[in-house]
Amino acid sequence: MKQNFRKLIFVSIFITVFINSGISFGQERLWEEFPYDNFDDPVVIDNAWYPLTAGMRYTFEGTFLDEGEEIRRTVITTVTSLTKEIDGIQSLVIWDQDFNDGELVETEIAFFAQDNDGNVWRMGEHPEEYEDGEFVIAPTWIAGQANAYAGILVPGNPDLEAPDFSQGYAEDVEFTDRAFVFAIGEEFCIELDCYENVLIIDEFNPEEEDVFQQKYYAPEIGNIYVGWRGEGDSEQEQMELVKIEQLNAELLDAANQAALALEAHAYEVSEDVYGATLPIQAMSE
Repeated sequence: MKQNFRKLIFVSIFITVFINSGISFGQERLWEEFPYDNFDDPVVIDNAWYPLTAGMRYTFEGTFLDEGEEIRRTVITTVTSLTKEIDGIQSLVIWDQDFNDGELVETEIAFFAQDNDGNVWRMGEHPEEYEDGEFVIAPTWIAGQANAYAGILVPGNPDLEAPDFSQGYAEDVEFTDRAFVFAIGEEFCIELDCYENVLIIDEFNPEEEDVFQQKYYAPEIGNIYVGWRGEGDSEQEQMELVKIEQLNAELLDAANQAALALEAHAYEVSEDVYGATLPIQAMSE
């Protein structure tokens, strides 16, 4: 009887370890094991293919298909000089604006941190979606809240032989994106310039068959192009970097204020998740 009881305890511990590690029986790891003790200066993001410097603004333009209709899309990404503690790790705040045919359809604050090995981690995000100028929904997820886990956006040492990896896992908002290194050392040209040693990362959702979003990263620049592959991709989104700006102090302050305003609203509409986090602060604090 005692022996059977010990076996039950062992099995219980074994199952608990598997669940906490993000591994399901017969499946790949659902989320990455997070290296809490491997972040000496997490807001200094100098990954070779995805550097993030406060005051940089990147504008992307392109198209995608919506039920066969071509829609023009513009995404503006601004690196603020703000940080936020996420799951015990200080993270850099990025502010995004997303326009379809000139109309704002989504704005977002997202949080990134770099570990000592150069991996850039997506720590969470608060996106707000709009329709006809009115707020609709905010599928917020934050690592450490509501069983959500951080994921890797860009690895520090890309490896073609490495298995795919989680880019973040938040089942409550159906964010389960994964990625793998598709190519390294490519040459790729956009209208702005031609780049060498380009890294291509394929992103995908395990629930969608044969649908891959390809992101091209140029050294010392970051994301320069977004493409697609796979017969299952009905959107066929293509975007390229069309403008790189270093904001002056006035414009950077305006971006910071926009991010802070978005956070204020996040505390109102996401009380259970965002409401459990500490406020954004200035990078120097």
